[in-house]
Amino acid sequence: MSSEPALLCKRTTLHGPTMGTRWSASVDADASLDLAALHRDLAAAVQQVDEQMSPWKPDSDLMRLNRAPVDAWVELPPEMLEVLACALDIHRLSAGAFDPGVGALVDAWGFGAVRDAPDAEAIRTARELAPRPTHACLELDRPAGRARKRAPLQLDLCGIAKGYAVDRMAAVLQQHGVQHALVALDGELRAVGGQASGAPWAVALEQPETGRRAVHGVIELQDLAVATSGDYRRYLQVGDARLAHTIDARRAAPVNNAVASVTVLARSCMHADAWATALLVAGPAEGLGLAQRMGLEALFLVRRPEGLVEMGLGRFGASTVPGGIGGFAE
Repeated sequence: MSSEPALLCKRTTLHGPTMGTRWSASVDADASLDLAALHRDLAAAVQQVDEQMSPWKPDSDLMRLNRAPVDAWVELPPEMLEVLACALDIHRLSAGAFDPGVGALVDAWGFGAVRDAPDAEAIRTARELAPRPTHACLELDRPAGRARKRAPLQLDLCGIAKGYAVDRMAAVLQQHGVQHALVALDGELRAVGGQASGAPWAVALEQPETGRRAVHGVIELQDLAVATSGDYRRYLQVGDARLAHTIDARRAAPVNNAVASVTVLARSCMHADAWATALLVAGPAEGLGLAQRMGLEALFLVRRPEGLVEMGLGRFGASTVPGGIGGFAE
């Protein structure tokens, strides 16, 4: 498609529901592209991720693994094993800041499918569930397409699965010959090339404020992914306390630090998604040090008495540029 002059390309936006939100794809392509087939394949890609990795679907592969007895091998699809391997790797590298073994805590604090409010007894039980690190409780046998728990463990892949779904959509676009597109799912986005005009895709970084959507700055993407994790969009209000939906497994409680949001750039949206979660949990000082050690390009928006403060690495070393938007990274 890129061989065609930009003036022959038309911007088309495809979208659909998934995972309690919506996916979208902005595509620059000529009239030879079969949009109906592309829409079908994009929808199938995100549906497959949802059916495999959703903690809300009782028959998902994730829930089959969660229900399986300790030491019993469970056959799993290669896509889920790929995500589990990445999740365990980032779990180790982040010293537990990213933890796919938080499922019981997510449910206990009221963010899962079990209950919609914190339950003190369930929280106490969840804290005692996995005395060992998650990577020591789960064994993967990718050549044989299987996994087994070595200790009681309830997995939750919500901090990485949406990013992986975005990568799957990008792969679908490339299989259809598309070379100029921007795909998005919630706060995770990935650019396939740039726009047909040659310009990068402009993506808005959201101001981390509850109850309204405003632009903090603009990120330019070309063959690059971005993900943002924050404490302001999804939370529970319990009395005067606001509980963020992201769980810090090391404290066995919702994230409670000064970080309003963390945005990460990476080649894969799966990695950007997981690392954004890890850095949000790690907090300002530990998170910035972790990002530096890992060579990540990251932007922390930190609440201080004087207002919101930026802490950036890589291309975020300078402040983001105010301007127009191409999509929200939230």
